[in-house]
Amino acid sequence: MADVVQYKLERMVNELDDLERRGLFSRREIAEIVKQRRKFEYRLKRPSPLKQDYLAYIDYEKSVDALRVLRKKAAMRELKKKSEEEDVKGGLKKTKPKMKQSVSDFSGVSRIVEIYRSATNRFKGDIELWFQYLEFCRQRRNGHMKKVLAQVIRFHPKVPGVWIYAASWEFDHNLNAAAARALMQSGLRSCPSSEALWVEYLRMELTYLNKLSARRAALGEDVGPLVADRHDPEDKQWRDENKELFMPIDGETGDYKELSEQNKELTQKIDFFREQGLNILQTVYKCAVEALPSSFSLRTQFLEILEATNLANSENMQKEILSDMKSEFSKDPGYWDWLAKYEAAGRKSTHDVEKEIMPDQLFNAIQVYDEALKTIPSSTMFDSYVKFLMDTINRTGPTKRSTLSDSSDNDVDPVSHVLMVYEKAQSMGCITEDLACQHVSFLLELGRSDDARNLAEKLCGGELSMAVGLWVLHLSIEIKRIGTPSKADLSFVFDLLQTPLRKLVVSQAESLWLMGLKYFSNHKHYFDKLVDISLSSLIRDGGSDDGFSLSSAIVNFVLQRNGIQSARDMYKRFLAIPRPGLAFYRNCIEMELNLASADGAKTHLVEARKLYEAALSTYDQDASLWQDYHFMESKMGTSETAAAVHWRARKTLKGNTTLLS
Repeated sequence: MADVVQYKLERMVNELDDLERRGLFSRREIAEIVKQRRKFEYRLKRPSPLKQDYLAYIDYEKSVDALRVLRKKAAMRELKKKSEEEDVKGGLKKTKPKMKQSVSDFSGVSRIVEIYRSATNRFKGDIELWFQYLEFCRQRRNGHMKKVLAQVIRFHPKVPGVWIYAASWEFDHNLNAAAARALMQSGLRSCPSSEALWVEYLRMELTYLNKLSARRAALGEDVGPLVADRHDPEDKQWRDENKELFMPIDGETGDYKELSEQNKELTQKIDFFREQGLNILQTVYKCAVEALPSSFSLRTQFLEILEATNLANSENMQKEILSDMKSEFSKDPGYWDWLAKYEAAGRKSTHDVEKEIMPDQLFNAIQVYDEALKTIPSSTMFDSYVKFLMDTINRTGPTKRSTLSDSSDNDVDPVSHVLMVYEKAQSMGCITEDLACQHVSFLLELGRSDDARNLAEKLCGGELSMAVGLWVLHLSIEIKRIGTPSKADLSFVFDLLQTPLRKLVVSQAESLWLMGLKYFSNHKHYFDKLVDISLSSLIRDGGSDDGFSLSSAIVNFVLQRNGIQSARDMYKRFLAIPRPGLAFYRNCIEMELNLASADGAKTHLVEARKLYEAALSTYDQDASLWQDYHFMESKMGTSETAAAVHWRARKTLKGNTTLLS
């Protein structure tokens, strides 16, 4: 290994001598470069070099070469300045000095290419590394691009990005449309299920056709570009200001007949390019749909390309694509949501739906959603419908909502229509907890608190009786309506609260329990009733170590309100139920230890030991519990108690634990 490294370093002698001779690096800097290169070379000669070793070497060589370029430019400036001074003194004509190319100008890039080659040979499957290699070759234009592209295609023929990159390089850099087309077609044969390949292939063909039309325009045959709405405003302004330079071509007598014939010929050329572009789009679209019949996004991308180009009979092609989409995806809610937004944007790309929607466009979108509900009535469809209408309302704002209903033929009020959609979802049995909460919240936003209250009461007593979020909203409305509660109000709220608490699983009703505990924390009678309900619910559901711990929440409320003794009495009640959760034990232990650290009373340590012993009686195979117990004794107990816990842990866990560091 040392011989190979030494041989590589010896091959750098000419380059390093050249750098020193030209004054770009000092001898000391060159010695440091040799030292760093030796270190990197030894890393690469290990039995299993890492990818990071290669990348670190490449980054170092890039920084050295960048420094060489900067210093060479500085040397050129100094040489130019010195030459100008000498020319002025001698009265000679100014000459531009040059620094000849030498071995050091090429060796840095060659070395980086060699490192990349070694890295890709070792990590052939790392496509990211290959693309870094390609980008380096493209930026430096070192002549290795074709060879590297051939290698990466050979190793990764199933990666669509490789074919796209290769075709793009041939098309943009080499200006070789035939080679780019051959690469894309080979890529489509290797990856027929790639949407990106089909779309980029179509873009490439249309771009090539547009270049041909632009070339005709440059030669004086102004056939116009294929890109829609891309006319140069400066060119148009120049033509308008210099009309006298152009001869009219509308006349039919004298010399104007010849010009009229030329105009007809020009129109035919324009139509030819547009028809050719449409034929390309139709052909590629047909093949792409055959290869990917279930791809919805492929068709939307083809529509976007069609909108961006100025092709002959594009409206017919647009209708054909939309018809195919409806026949293939009429059972997909995503299709109907896209189609409605497409109509809202004026039958353009859905990216334009962010703009203000005109009344007729909103009416068309609503018709699409209504048709979708007849085809696939589902909660997902209703959710998309409501979201679209709410986005429309939020985008227009309260001061502009009336403008959406100014049309006499297509009168649509989005606010009332949202309410109608909510009611329709309920009548069709597609109401969900999320939709119900949105409905109630929207009524509250409109100031219709009585309607919101009645709706929440109706839904909570009906099909959504197990919806926690809706119950929370219902209780919030009632509590806000009551304000300062009387005895009758407290009884009413408690009766309303206990209905879902007795039905729902404790882990699902966290927000309801916390709301109730907070509301009744200063009312002992009802708080005690909630504790009784919690005990029966925990006995029914069992202790939980994941997520919400109801018993811990109640003990914390009691601790803050009545102090430690009441909290102890409370957690002992919960510890009496069958198999309390380990999370509850830990919460009680933490509470006792925090108080022990605060006031130093030994009673807290005694209670913490009791809690550890009770927890270990059920969870004696939990190593972390033993570890925490041992840590507490080491910190707050004695060496004897800590040793005793350690011995018991090793005996119980049979030595399979790491208690001490």
